[in-house]
Amino acid sequence: MKNILITGIGGLTPRSIAGIIRENHPDYRLIGVDVNKKALGFFMKGLLDDYYVCPRCTDQAYFPFIEKLVEEKHIDYAFVQPESEIVEWGDYFEKHGHYPCPVFMGSKLLSVSLKDKSIMADLLKDTEFIPKTIKVTQDNPRYEDVEKEIGFPCWIRATEGTGGLGSLKLEDLSSYKSWLFINSRISEFTVSEFLTGRHLANEMLYYHGEYVKGAALECAEYVMANTAPSHVTGNTAFGRFLNEDRINEFCDRCIKYLEKKLNVPAHGILSFDLKEDKDGRLKVTEVNIRHMAYTGVMAHVGFDLIEDTIKIMEDGNADHVERAPFFHYQKPYIFLRDVDVEPIILESEDVFEKNDGWR
Repeated sequence: MKNILITGIGGLTPRSIAGIIRENHPDYRLIGVDVNKKALGFFMKGLLDDYYVCPRCTDQAYFPFIEKLVEEKHIDYAFVQPESEIVEWGDYFEKHGHYPCPVFMGSKLLSVSLKDKSIMADLLKDTEFIPKTIKVTQDNPRYEDVEKEIGFPCWIRATEGTGGLGSLKLEDLSSYKSWLFINSRISEFTVSEFLTGRHLANEMLYYHGEYVKGAALECAEYVMANTAPSHVTGNTAFGRFLNEDRINEFCDRCIKYLEKKLNVPAHGILSFDLKEDKDGRLKVTEVNIRHMAYTGVMAHVGFDLIEDTIKIMEDGNADHVERAPFFHYQKPYIFLRDVDVEPIILESEDVFEKNDGWR
């Protein structure tokens, strides 16, 4: 039996991680923490064995709380999910030479560089990997640069955060000015060329610079899309699992470029969001330094990076993790998701033909 700490348990991804661990290791004890006393994961029957409200990771009380919890609850290892916490745990490691307990995550430098989309855009500037992108702020909106360097229509979003925070397709300069006013509480944005192709995602596992495993999917439709001005909510309602090796190859080349640029090896789980341009060329829009929201549904179709993460933390190495840099699903699986129900996995899109009106 192991005692596993899962942080940010109010979020969709940590809850999904806990659910998969419950299925694979019913004897393991799961302890969840979150800054929100109303975190949904606290109250889901059977998900956790214990839970605690914790300080924010930027609070001085955070790590004393975590250290005490690790000691008293005999925590064997942790899944640290919120990106702000991953950065703080990286800082803790740099100061102390160890983590509060074993975890599987990359260096602070890599985490900081990918968490902030403007830093990532600077690192990848003038490469094939990203669309034309500039950083703007409320104090320096760079109207002329947006109009001349990027052009309209273009895409705007906050430099930090997930779920498409602040995202919108801008049609002209007046809509850009209006959006800055509406989102006055967000200090920084990135503005990039508008991409018209598919929205893709790719989840990858690296171990001290080795690309071990990766698999891709398409985010075809979004949950409650009409509630967001951009019609992108960060939660996929309908998705396709893809066996397209070019996606994995492209993402790995991007990571190798960043490794050389930063002089650090990739390590941990890295999750890509990508869009295709009008010609089908892949462009990176975001790289998350953690498991992505689809990690649970991917586990159910054979790509289980949650179990692989457990193997690495329990073994202290990646020797027992299958090498599958171009993972292929056995069937053309699709998935359906909504707000208050578990995702549904179907073997193919053929099922929709049965519901296409009376025959």
